[in-house]
Amino acid sequence: MATPALMQNYGNRTLTLVRGEGNYVWDDNGRRYLDALSGIAVCGLGHCHPAVTQAIQEQANTLLHVSNLYNIPPQEQLAEKLVTQSGMDNVFFSNSGAEANEAAIKLARKLGNQRGLACPKIVVTEGAFHGRTLATLTATGNPKVQEGFAPLPEGFLRVPYNDVAAIEKLAAEHEDIVAILVEPVQGEGGIRIPDADYLARLRALCDNQNWLLMLDEIQTANGRSGKLFAYQYIDGLLPDVVTTAKGLGNGVPIGACLARGEAAALFSAGTHGSTFGGNPLACRAGLAVLETLESEWLIERAASLGTQLVDQLKAELAGCAHVVDIRGLGLLIGIELDRPCAELVDLAREQGLLINVTAGNVLRLLPPLTLSDEECGQIATTVAALVREFAQQAA
Repeated sequence: MATPALMQNYGNRTLTLVRGEGNYVWDDNGRRYLDALSGIAVCGLGHCHPAVTQAIQEQANTLLHVSNLYNIPPQEQLAEKLVTQSGMDNVFFSNSGAEANEAAIKLARKLGNQRGLACPKIVVTEGAFHGRTLATLTATGNPKVQEGFAPLPEGFLRVPYNDVAAIEKLAAEHEDIVAILVEPVQGEGGIRIPDADYLARLRALCDNQNWLLMLDEIQTANGRSGKLFAYQYIDGLLPDVVTTAKGLGNGVPIGACLARGEAAALFSAGTHGSTFGGNPLACRAGLAVLETLESEWLIERAASLGTQLVDQLKAELAGCAHVVDIRGLGLLIGIELDRPCAELVDLAREQGLLINVTAGNVLRLLPPLTLSDEECGQIATTVAALVREFAQQAA
């Protein structure tokens, strides 16, 4: 039970984790768990990776914070690396994914105001999750997380995910749309993967309508999808704005909003900022992460491990009652059941495995990109056994 000194917005937490190393964490009783959640897609390099630990230690002994009133060499180095690897033009650093998405929303609003629109609109989707600030909460397609926070900001139009025709209909009805904000894969929404041509069709629509295509890659980026960014699966496709966070710092809070073209020139001095965003410590950690992803070939490894894990799960759960679908992109994997299955989280923990359930009925796996083949097989075997047992009891 957490101390009453903490606000109780995270509910009753019964597990106390005190140490991590590699792909494992230990509780206060000394029990070890294989971490197939990675701090919700944050610790892609596992826990206490030597390269990240060394970078943090060196920077902590050098300079932690000076504010964005001054040049920050690690910030500039990380920006240059992200721009080079993403195909974008520039980047704004924040402290989180929600703040990165706030920056994207402000870019779209700024563009709309420059075009003389009194209330510029952004198209968002059902089932989306973009954060918990008021603007990103409104963009999020989950009424449950919005409940109790009215009045929500205006300026968003919602359509079903993976439905380009619905957006085309909006285009015919509204002259004040300036952008689309969408996830390449919906993580919190249940590991929902759109049609293969979805992003390309959105790109073409945005080009035709003179809108910004803004991709929320908070959960899919930094190698988790099997590419540095999930949009890189589509040859030649570039968004106008892309956001990332989570795995970029491997546990050190950092977010980034990257832009190109017209969007890259919208912010000027004083229009947006962050006291802690892009500080030396976070940016040194981000550099260590990107360098390690390259040097250890972990992005390619995520793609192959994801295929291995999904294939084994499908084989072991073939014909299993109540399993609707098994899907994934890289190491972002979901097992959809036909009923709520939150109890699987506690059952897995009893077996020494950390997972979670999202959208009520989708068992979500977000393991580190540093998994061994043996650990990958262990996750599949343990999860399949738990799902089979759950299905038998539900029959």
